[in-house]
Amino acid sequence: MEFVELIQTPKLDGVFLHDHTNATIEGRLCITGHHLLLSSARQENSQELWLMHKNIDCIEKKPYMVQNNVVGGLITLKCKDLRVISLRIKYAKEYLNIVSSLEALSSLNNPELEYPFFYRPMYTILEDGYTIFRPELEFAKLVSSSSCNNGIGAMNNSNVVLSPLSTLHSPCSNDHDNNIGSAGVGCEWRITNVNKDFKICPTYGSVLIVPKQITDEQIMQSAAFRDGGRFPVLSYRHENGAALLRSAQPLSIQGIKRCRADEAILNVVLGRSKKGFIVDTWGKGKSNTETDQHYSQWKKVNRSIGNISSPAAILDSFSKLMEACNDVNCTPDKWLSRLENSNWLSLVLGSLNAACVVAQCLDQEGSPVLVHGAKGLDSTLIVTSLVQIILNPDCRTVRGIQALIEREWIQAGHPFASRHRYSCYTPSQNRHKCNGATFVLFLDCIHQLYKQFPCSFEFSTQMLVLLFEHSYFSQYGTFLCDSEKERHELRVHSRTTSLWSYLNRPEVLKNFLNPMYEPNPRVIWPSVAPISLELWNELYLRWIVDQKNSEWTATQIQELITSEKELRAKAMKLRKQAAEMANEVLSMLSSNH
Repeated sequence: MEFVELIQTPKLDGVFLHDHTNATIEGRLCITGHHLLLSSARQENSQELWLMHKNIDCIEKKPYMVQNNVVGGLITLKCKDLRVISLRIKYAKEYLNIVSSLEALSSLNNPELEYPFFYRPMYTILEDGYTIFRPELEFAKLVSSSSCNNGIGAMNNSNVVLSPLSTLHSPCSNDHDNNIGSAGVGCEWRITNVNKDFKICPTYGSVLIVPKQITDEQIMQSAAFRDGGRFPVLSYRHENGAALLRSAQPLSIQGIKRCRADEAILNVVLGRSKKGFIVDTWGKGKSNTETDQHYSQWKKVNRSIGNISSPAAILDSFSKLMEACNDVNCTPDKWLSRLENSNWLSLVLGSLNAACVVAQCLDQEGSPVLVHGAKGLDSTLIVTSLVQIILNPDCRTVRGIQALIEREWIQAGHPFASRHRYSCYTPSQNRHKCNGATFVLFLDCIHQLYKQFPCSFEFSTQMLVLLFEHSYFSQYGTFLCDSEKERHELRVHSRTTSLWSYLNRPEVLKNFLNPMYEPNPRVIWPSVAPISLELWNELYLRWIVDQKNSEWTATQIQELITSEKELRAKAMKLRKQAAEMANEVLSMLSSNH
């Protein structure tokens, strides 16, 4: 298929644009294979509109009728970046053509027709974002901070594993598996390629970390026992050695009540600990869990992130939140009522609460934890990711959060393409059960942590907004597809550019750094009291409430901190000069005597 077949009116003059500022701009509308462009030559200092078709979530049509004939109309575009814009077109034929083109171009089903496969960066790529967070490197760092670090090497200040990574093979290696840090006393983990062809678990990556004592045959048996084949894998290893694992829930198969191989995995992880914890994040009675009889040393803990039964329920909540945010004419009481009825902040609170419970088990109890919920693709990933941000200061850095998203979301098989095909503006009857807003919920939770610990994060909340946008629509291939299997089949890594390659360029990254950052090696325990939560106005209200005051405040903070650093440097220089002058005076006095 050629894009030209879908573009019936590629260019049209005299189109009126109405945006969130209530300004009206008249200009020329152009439609390309991936973008809608509108520019005005008549108005000075007016910005061009560049809107990616994939950013369009919902198209609302309002034809103008005269004597039952269409004489133009209004096209309202509700976008996945939460913007709402309208195009007023004066002529019937062009109106109908543009509606038809935008509907077709914004709902393409072939991923190879998406913009990342056509985009070519105009800058030099300094590092390949697809290789800097390879599973072998990340898994090595996971175990290097504990008793295994003797065999794996430590990280330097640049977060680079020093040695001996030559023993860690790539996913295409012919070796069956590799021991991680076998020289390290007490190291009990290994990398396995049992899923190299994605047949054991289609949503997992090809390289996984499992207990050293567990065979690949036992892994396959455990996969057959778990929903979608998502057997327990290592997510994080705390500095005290306590392991955090994630998986899917056990399958409900008549006649099959246990899996000895699955039990063996958890018993090996248990090690010398007297007990472990299995945390169910989906809700009591909504998912299957392990039997007390066969997992007697594992305590079952229910920590549902909310009263939800599917990823679509999270999107429903997000949709209600944005309905409330966009209703600028409602009374304060009605606004508060609609905010509460959306249940969004309750989901945020539930996610933080569950993460704190898991973090306490690891940090204070020193016990291993297995987290699961339904298929292990949504609430599970929120909790395991937040736990690491709370416990591990590296995850609060720019590189650390990128590595976390790669490891716990992209490589872990969160289905971004399915979840983000539709967003909050698409009517619920037009959405699918697989659509969701799980990643948005996760980013909001990070925002809450940031607000409570504003000096502990190297990145600013603007970087979270950028991640939100690129997870829905992007010129980069980082968030494409539902799994590593699909990305491998489409050769995404060789045919597209990584978001990290762009974001980590010094001239780009400086715009997303937190000027108040002070490295904090400690655990950050957030308040989970409802009063501690804040609505993320930088995201949800940015097209509704003028953000100039917030931007001005951020600029002032940046200038004050820069000025303070300059004054500190000047003070140090003056102290040094004063000390040198004092020494000279002492030398002169001593020589006179």
